[in-house]
Amino acid sequence: MFLCAWLATGLSSYFVAHSASHTQAKIVATLGVAANLALLGFFKYKFLWLDEASGAAATPQTLGEWLVLAPLPIGISFYTFHGISLVVDVFRGAYVLPGARRADAPAAAGHLRNTLLYLVFFPQLIAGPIIKARDFFPQVGPKRFVDIDFVLAARIQIVGYFLKTVVADNLAEQTAWMSYPYFERKSSLELVLMLYGYSAQIFANFAGYSLIALGLAKLLGYRLPQNFNFPYLSNSVADFWRRWHMSLSSWLRDYLYIPLGGNRLGWWRTNLNLLMVMFLGGLWHGAAWSFAVWGLWHGLGLALERPWLGSAFIRSEQPLVKMTRIFLVFNFVSFGWLLFRLQEFDQAMRYVELIVSSNVKTAGLTALGLLLIYSSLVALYHLHHVFRAAVPARVRDWGYGVMLFLIATNQGPTTPFIYFQF
Repeated sequence: MFLCAWLATGLSSYFVAHSASHTQAKIVATLGVAANLALLGFFKYKFLWLDEASGAAATPQTLGEWLVLAPLPIGISFYTFHGISLVVDVFRGAYVLPGARRADAPAAAGHLRNTLLYLVFFPQLIAGPIIKARDFFPQVGPKRFVDIDFVLAARIQIVGYFLKTVVADNLAEQTAWMSYPYFERKSSLELVLMLYGYSAQIFANFAGYSLIALGLAKLLGYRLPQNFNFPYLSNSVADFWRRWHMSLSSWLRDYLYIPLGGNRLGWWRTNLNLLMVMFLGGLWHGAAWSFAVWGLWHGLGLALERPWLGSAFIRSEQPLVKMTRIFLVFNFVSFGWLLFRLQEFDQAMRYVELIVSSNVKTAGLTALGLLLIYSSLVALYHLHHVFRAAVPARVRDWGYGVMLFLIATNQGPTTPFIYFQF
């Protein structure tokens, strides 16, 4: 699978650079993109239409049966997006292969070697960030230890491991009760706090991984793009997507939204483009229709708020108004996360129903306390960003020490990164 993706990406991008005409380059680029999408579609989404239960019980006898029953390749979502980025960037001229545009481009073997490094660069292979070819390829080359900022790399990784092992893994114990049918025995208060806890958990989990990847890449002399910019401070849905999984948002914008016409073709087409992009972006997260509905949830949010982006409420800088906007967006996003946590749509709807109508009156105080404690660490992380200018350097250094101590003494039970499944 990976060999096919590597060869399709490397050879198609190489021949695009060598094409004698724009038409020829377009045909080759189209084939390269189609090959990546075909591999992604077959291996990741075949069970949207095939019967996974019956297939799992079968023993493959032929190559075709083996392909159908083959497990999802690790990192497929990310390296196919990387492959598409390379082919499209070379076609657009956003990245020019070293040497002249056509005849003097480097040998195919050298380009395939660099393409292999781009696709398998291990810090971000499994869960991103998604790095565009035009940003990665210029960094390929000899590295020197003297150019590496070891202190900054260490600080980035301390925060990443703290978010993942202390915050996300401990919250995972408490949000496990969100699974069906266990949540039916919880009170409305517990259901709401577990939902907020899951919002904190999924942020700490994914942002933690991204920071670890950035830190490891920095140790190797590479710069990966920032993937999170304190998204729970967002005061609109559009602002949220400028802050959450930023590398995916920019990829969808550059390679899908803008080619579809973006916001240049009128009100109806703009809203249709938003819905299409978010639908496909949601489906990219997993081979379940709940992810597509999650994407549509955000697409509708983006479309419905567009006419109000210039309103006094949205543009106001008054603290109370800004806090109100942040509260509304956080709740909009949090309810959307139900479709991540409960991938059966009827279960997600039942969860919302019980928030309003649960008859359970008692609540586990210990569980509620742990939810509040670990969720508050995510809130504190965001608040530190707001007031960072007022925090003395010595206090920040002590903070890294405290995080290191908690990483050593208070890790939660090891759980896989949530985005590994994508």
